[in-house]
Order: sequence, then structure tokens, then C-alpha cells
Amino acid sequence: MPPIASRLPESAARLRGRSGTIYAVARFAYRSDNAGASWENLTGFRGSSILGDGLADLAVSPTDDQQIAVAGANGVFRSMDGGKSWSGLNQGLPNLPVSKLLSLPSGDRGVRLALNDGSVVEWQPGQKIAWTQTDNTELFADAQERQNYATVRGLKVTAIAKSGNYVYLGMGDGLISVYNGQSWSHNGYTAGSVEGFWIDPNDPRVALAVFGSNPHQLSAGETPVYVVRTENGGIFWDDYTSNLPNAAHGITADYGSKSIYVATDAGVFMAATDFHILGMPPRWTALPGLPSGAVMDVKLDAQANQLWAAVDGFGVFSTLAPHRMRDPRVVSAADLVARATAPGAVVSVLGARVQSARAGDLQVPVLDATDTQSQLQIPFEARGNSLSLALEGSSGAMTLGPLALETAAPAIFTDRDGSPVMLDAETGVMLDAMNPAHSRGRIQVLATGMGRVKPDWPTGLPGPTDNPPEVVATVHAFLDRQPVEVTRAVLSPYIGLYLIELEVPKIVNYGPAELYLEVNGQTSNRVRVYIQP
Repeated sequence: MPPIASRLPESAARLRGRSGTIYAVARFAYRSDNAGASWENLTGFRGSSILGDGLADLAVSPTDDQQIAVAGANGVFRSMDGGKSWSGLNQGLPNLPVSKLLSLPSGDRGVRLALNDGSVVEWQPGQKIAWTQTDNTELFADAQERQNYATVRGLKVTAIAKSGNYVYLGMGDGLISVYNGQSWSHNGYTAGSVEGFWIDPNDPRVALAVFGSNPHQLSAGETPVYVVRTENGGIFWDDYTSNLPNAAHGITADYGSKSIYVATDAGVFMAATDFHILGMPPRWTALPGLPSGAVMDVKLDAQANQLWAAVDGFGVFSTLAPHRMRDPRVVSAADLVARATAPGAVVSVLGARVQSARAGDLQVPVLDATDTQSQLQIPFEARGNSLSLALEGSSGAMTLGPLALETAAPAIFTDRDGSPVMLDAETGVMLDAMNPAHSRGRIQVLATGMGRVKPDWPTGLPGPTDNPPEVVATVHAFLDRQPVEVTRAVLSPYIGLYLIELEVPKIVNYGPAELYLEVNGQTSNRVRVYIQP
């Protein structure tokens, strides 16, 4: 028999479970341990469901009423602790109709997607549960601008990109129009609609464009056009289709490494090319590892270290950008961003397995190494304004740098989606949307780059659990740009990591807040922390 509850948390809620703990599901998922006399909302956060609205059903394990699963428009999610925390079961589940990648994780914002219905969703840092609907003003403004140009040009505008005085317009019939600040140039192709552009950030005359499926029958001898490139602001375009097998939907590139990535119906393809030599079409190589489905867009992060791909029906995937394997780079291990470093900091060498390392006369400990990246600790004894790393690895010797060396270069550790690594100081529980920080509580932030400690501590050794060395410099913390008290700044029991403890003040406005650190005038990355009463 279905459970009988004394009252429902929502009028249309469906009850699940048989005895003891019972659950209800409607807009939110609920739990009751007293036959429905009172209910705990398991998925609500500031009026919205962290699993997405429109939950369809909930199932309870017949052997353990703490194990539950919920299905909804955003996928299937499981909890092993009665709804206190959730994990997605959406790998391989086609339930996200992707249109475009709008932005990647940055600061306290997460990756944002445009969906086929014109809505915009965001995977918010620290939420780790589901895509949530967010503001689509940017997408609406883009559509309005394309419509304005369409009215003037008299053609359907399917893509637009701007840089400096240059405006690139892509049409539904394979025509590309470019305005250089003075006049328009036009080029047409026997191709599908233009679906995207990439413009060189250093020179807007250099651009790439991609075309979707061609609705027209090709004549004998004609070959499909999917990718073209210009170096003179659209006056002439070179066909870069080469061996690319399918229509393309998105494109990105890294000028420094001369690498191009294209999103197609058959996956992501990469090509290495010289951006300055005309008449040399590249050869494309398929990248493995993505689910079978049309890839609708690709983007590189701001420093071209991570490659992101949006797969129709499956969501967003990221990986170390393959071109880093031939162009290694030193970044902060906290967030994979190239920045100044400091004595004692942990850095990552992206694109290389490092076996040994030195900085001048100093030995640099190698903490971990794989074929794609390695972690090193900058010696506490490092001095000066810069240093270079002399590395020995599986591919031979190399020198990377010089790296700017500061007395402190703070960086908060984050997951790939931008979620910060923070703990509740009392319970040791990892903080996120389901386990928020509390007003008047204490937060422990894991960071690196805080500089020297007292007493001195050997490079390459984890900090002691008892009486850990303290950071020499004064550490400041800011929550929504307001200073908060730092109660402790010490080495953690992990090599090169510091534990920064701060007290959350009495908060009037609860919800997500921006947090960052400052040491010796150097500021860290900005992250999102969730706060409740």
C-alpha cells in the first residue's frame, strides 16, 4: 500500500516509501520522519529546485530508505543519505538539447548554455546538482542585433561576431559579409548557413567561419565547404575544409599554438596550422572520448588551457586542450590559470610528465606526474622577481619561464566547474549549495601561493597537524567585497596547500556570495560560497 501522510507538502505531491521515512515529490522533493506531520524540503534553495523544476517521480530503495532517486526534466539524480546530498546519474543520458556554449566558468559564474528553445541554463559553481535556468538577456540581445542587421541587409543573419571596427555577418545561404569600419565586403559559398565565427583577439582581420549542413545538391566536381579562413578582413577567404567529414556548428582557436578546434555532427576535430601562410589547408584529426552525438559548440578558456565541448543531448565536457601536449605551460595548480607564483606555491605543468625539476640552484620537488600534467612545489627558499624551471621529462629537457615571482600569489583551489574547495570548520564537511556556510560560522579555505611561513618549513613536506607554521604575511578575506575576519592562516597537511580560516559575519541577504583573498596587495581568484542563516 502507498504511504498515508497526515498532510502533503504540496497539493499535487506524490508519496513514496512504505514505513518509517517517507518522501513526497512535486515541484520539490521532500522527506518526513513523522508520517507527514512535518516535511523537510530536500531540493529547495532560495525558492528554486537544485534538481530543476518539474520533478516527475521519486523511488526509494526497498532495502534502505536512505537511498532514493529522483527523475525530472534535468535528468536522474541519486541520494545515498536521505536527500542530504545528491549526485547526477546523467552520463550517457541524452536529456540536454544544447544550442551554443555562451560562457565558461569564471569567477563566481559557471558554464552557461543556450538551449534549442531559446532559454539559457547555468551550471553554478558549488551547486554540483543540475542545470538551472538563468538570465537570457545576452542571448536575446544577440538575436535582436542579428535581426537588425537582417533588416538592413535584406538577408537572414544566422551568426554575428564583432571585434574592434570589424563586424562579421553570416547568412543562411552561405554568404559572409564583413564591415571593416569603412565599407562592406561580401563572399558567398555553396554551403549551408554560417553557424559561427572565431576572430583572432590580436588582429580582427584574421577570422574563421563554419557552415552547417548544405541544403542544396552539389554539382559534379563540387566539394562541400564547412570551414573557411580570412587574413584580410573578409576580402578573400581560404577553404579550410580539407578532410573534415561533416557539417560544423562551432569553432575556436589558439593563435599562439596555431591550433583550431571545430564542433561537428561527428564530434570535435583538431588541426594544427600556420595562421600566416595562405594556401595551406590543414588536416583534421578527430578527438576521442565524447559520447556519440552532434557537438554543437567548442570553446577554449581564456588562457587556452582547457577545451570545452557541448554535445547535443548529453551536456558539456572539458579536457586539457590537446595542443598543450606540444606547448607545455606552467599554471597555478589551484585553478589552472597562468599567474605569478610565490615561495611554497604549488604549480602545474600542463602538457608534460616531469621527472625532475630545478629553479637555478634549488631542487624543485615533483609532487605528482602524469602524461598530461605534473605538479611541482616552488621552493620556500626562492628569492628575486622571477624564476625559470629547468625540467627533465619523458620527452626530454625543457626550460619554462621566466615566471613572475611575488612574495605572495594567492589562489583558491577550485574544481573544473569553478566550485571552490572549502570546509565547514566545525564539521569538516565540504561546503556547497546543499551544505552551505552559516552566518557567524567559520569557513576553511584551501589555497596556495600564500608565501613564506614561520617557523620555516622544508619544501616538499606536508604541514604538521599540530601547531602548523603560520603564514608570515597578513591575509585578508573579502565576502561580497566587504572585509571579513581571518582567524587562522597556516600550512595544511597537504604539500604546498594552506588553510585559511575566516569567520562569516552576520548576513542579512542569504544565498551565493563572492569570496576572494588578498595578500601583500595580490588578490586571488574570486569564487562563490553559499550562505544560510
